[in-house]
Amino acid sequence: MLQEVANGTIREIDGQERIYYEGYWIRHYNVPNNLAYKKRLIDQLTRRVFHHVEPGINTPGDKLEEVRRRYEAESNASRKRVLAAMLAGALLNRGADILSHAVELEQLGVTIKPENELLKECGLCFMGALEYGKYIRVKHGREGLEELWGEPFRAFSTPVARFLESRYIKIAHTMREIDELLDKINEVFARAPMFGRQVKLIEELAESGKNAMETLRSDPAIIEIWPCFVSAAERVADCRPAIPGNATRREHALGKRGIDIIHRCGTLMEDLANYRVPMPKTTQTLLEDCEQFRLRYAARLYRGF
Repeated sequence: MLQEVANGTIREIDGQERIYYEGYWIRHYNVPNNLAYKKRLIDQLTRRVFHHVEPGINTPGDKLEEVRRRYEAESNASRKRVLAAMLAGALLNRGADILSHAVELEQLGVTIKPENELLKECGLCFMGALEYGKYIRVKHGREGLEELWGEPFRAFSTPVARFLESRYIKIAHTMREIDELLDKINEVFARAPMFGRQVKLIEELAESGKNAMETLRSDPAIIEIWPCFVSAAERVADCRPAIPGNATRREHALGKRGIDIIHRCGTLMEDLANYRVPMPKTTQTLLEDCEQFRLRYAARLYRGF
């Protein structure tokens, strides 16, 4: 009987230090537990969240009071929503600015205790950013924005080790969703003559996406991993069903419906790998659509030309 591996177990596997969470061995990085690292971590999380949300809300921290005044005075609902999103961005940047100065003081030998007024103000800014973040729109309309937007605050307010544990768990859950999508695509399309090659492309995307998800951008390995991931996503987006010239109109329609499912799967896998947070509702909807497609078209799907 196999011995169960405990979450948090660290082992070297194929020359790479990995940590086990929720069924997955994930790349592990040793990091310092200090304010300077916490600041770098929050900077990375902040850049990531601004990358995935609507443009124009990355408001500089020194514009906070001006944006707040405009927000409070605005009566038009649509413009007020945008100003609320800009206010969230300004609060997030103000918190990061304060934290930067706190780190500079620590590097000069000034001890900054958690109860320091500077850090209290920093925490209030992150909390405000989290509150107004509900008005922000994500670029692709996917779920998961709340998870992304809340991470800078959680990174500030919790010990580094506990925050990183939560990140590993989210990565493991996200990897599982990618594997669920891959398994369903294999189940539905692997035996279908017009989609065999496309399934191979989805397999490459799933593997490269998980590799990209678990690798820090500062890791030299990303130079090899990231191009593989982007290239795999582009090949899936460009793939077409293998339909011969003598195919019927119904076979062309089947190919179009099938490739639409595969393209949606590729896009979701790409988003999961980029966001690094699970999207259970979106994933479940796509899994159900795949199953409905299989049930409706199975008789024709697995028949050769």
